[in-house]
Amino acid sequence: MPADPVKFTLPEDRIPTHWVNLLPDLPGQPLPPLNPGTMEPAGPNDLTPIFPMSLIAQEVSPEPEVEIPEPVREVLRLWRPTPLYRARRLERELGTPARIYYKYEGVSPAGSHKPNSAVAQAYANREAGIERLATETGAGQWGSALALACSLFGLDCVIYMVGASYDQKPYRRAMMESWGATVVRSPSDTTDAGRSQAAHTTGSLGIAISEAVEVAAGDGRTNYALGSVLNHVCLHQTVIGQEALAQMELAGDEPDVVVGCVGGGSNFAGMSFPFLRRVLRGQANTRFVAAEPAACPTLTRGVYRYDFGDTVGLTPLMPMFTLGHDFVPPPVHAGGLRYHGDSPIVCGLVKRDLVEPRAYKQNETFAAAVMFARTEGILPAPEPAHAIRAVMDEAEAAKKAGEERVILFNLCGHGHFDMSAFDAYLAGTLEDPEFSEADMEAALERLPRAPAIA
Repeated sequence: MPADPVKFTLPEDRIPTHWVNLLPDLPGQPLPPLNPGTMEPAGPNDLTPIFPMSLIAQEVSPEPEVEIPEPVREVLRLWRPTPLYRARRLERELGTPARIYYKYEGVSPAGSHKPNSAVAQAYANREAGIERLATETGAGQWGSALALACSLFGLDCVIYMVGASYDQKPYRRAMMESWGATVVRSPSDTTDAGRSQAAHTTGSLGIAISEAVEVAAGDGRTNYALGSVLNHVCLHQTVIGQEALAQMELAGDEPDVVVGCVGGGSNFAGMSFPFLRRVLRGQANTRFVAAEPAACPTLTRGVYRYDFGDTVGLTPLMPMFTLGHDFVPPPVHAGGLRYHGDSPIVCGLVKRDLVEPRAYKQNETFAAAVMFARTEGILPAPEPAHAIRAVMDEAEAAKKAGEERVILFNLCGHGHFDMSAFDAYLAGTLEDPEFSEADMEAALERLPRAPAIA
């Protein structure tokens, strides 16, 4: 190795053979999802209309590791293992004694971490005889990933894209269509759910989820695929953290803090869960920081309650921090983080003080993104720009304390389709959308009557 390496890579035979399942290591009994009609724990029969049984089994698996099917690993070879970088230039710019590392998921064909789960879900549905998948997408990262995966496994794909992102990111839509997907602006007039939310012209992930679930539930040849939040999605993403563990060993370092951005939780879970398992087993003392938008501060301002995963109320109720299922966040450019809830596992970790959430405004995240691009060369997506902002705060804290802190974060995608946002920031016209406390309070008043959780 050179004296000052910046890149740590693994050969293809180091692609993980199993996913890491954090459920068995969590303290206490996991809270179950609830059937919205009975308020009783939801079972497989509640999920089979939209999910194949193999994914339902992964959702509730008691096994600490779940084997990755060989056809899925074969596709992952197209871009995995992804590189780990030492951000030496950023360190020098910040003047920090901290050592900063980042795992770069932007090398996937779709440009983000999302294909890690999209490929697994498309394969599972094809094996179950499903012909089409319906989904939602915020910034377009998940929609791009599922369009790619459906193309590779011969499935049709329909994607409901949040209206604000549909308008902001036309080339992300063109990318999905190039892989053969049908992309619909949400809210749309193609579903009852969309028509009922027509007044919310910018849309939201909750509305788009309602539309996709309605389509899947009404067509026997169509299933639904979700890009975040659910246990099996977080499970699929743990290939990231497993590779990072091996690469940090190559670098001869151990992270003191792991940072990730959080919208629904898949990116954060993918990097952190393999490291968190060591903490839960008493093998490490790593800290974890989850960075979210101040305009949609689910973990920092939401309430811990049972709530729907979608706006209209078609999904089971999940235990999570929520702003209210029909709360419509302001149209920030980090569309992938613009969601009213979060992964139940991630929320439980926050509740137990194992993960620290932080919220950042739009302009300060873009300032961090531009500094990163001018030092490390990679233009990050607006979503991981929140993680970069948190990393810079950690680096500054290390500088003030005189500590050689080791910081690891997941750079989950590139910003090549987000240039209108960067253009606005560089022109000084980028806004800091305000979070509406009044709108959240009104939405919380409309939460479903479900059992209280501590």
